Amino acid sequence: MAAPVLRFDEVTMAFPAGEAGPRTVLRDVSFDLPAGRSVALVGRSGSGKSTLLHLAAGVSTPTAGRITLFGTDLTGCGESERTRVRGRHVGLVFQFFHLLPHLSVGENVALPAWVGGEGGRAVQDRARDLLERVGLGARHDDPVSRLSGGEQQRVALCRALLRRPGLVLADEPTGSLDEASGREVMALLHELVRDEGGTLLYVTHSTELAAGADEVWRLHDGRLARAGNAGP
Repeated sequence: MAAPVLRFDEVTMAFPAGEAGPRTVLRDVSFDLPAGRSVALVGRSGSGKSTLLHLAAGVSTPTAGRITLFGTDLTGCGESERTRVRGRHVGLVFQFFHLLPHLSVGENVALPAWVGGEGGRAVQDRARDLLERVGLGARHDDPVSRLSGGEQQRVALCRALLRRPGLVLADEPTGSLDEASGREVMALLHELVRDEGGTLLYVTHSTELAAGADEVWRLHDGRLARAGNAGP
């Protein structure tokens, strides 16, 4: 049996909270995320969904427990090694697009490769191909300020997938979009990750958008429960 893309083993995360003592956001969370699956993570605001994604990406380290990402024990790594592993294996999509306004659409997509020391024609071709696949090929040279919100999030999807990550983590990727644009963006996200052979873990407050995943996981009072299969 293949090793999971991501494994949490009894992970607890607590934050200091002044006189009231530490505030525990995640409690003994354990799961295996197999390759090729899509999982929607749901739960009320403040339930720890974003914290779980930050831990999965190696942006934060847990108070207790172990996190393994593509065979690397993130809890045993320093910050520089976690950054290297994240850059190699993880694509990140956020509620807000975090595009750079002084760069063109294509340059924003290519940015992760440039930061990673890559460049040249192959990167340009990859950026153009992704933009074509989301219907923005003709906007490659345009400033991102000319794009609608839905178009900007499509650019952000392309940026996240540029380096062919094995895992895409998306934190409320439709949260700043209207309903129609949100459905369109999520359909593209599922399609792109599936076509690239990747794995998807995303946070959403939408029951409809959660239903598009293979599984739905729910966080409640810091504990993770499998809400069931949402798709095939």
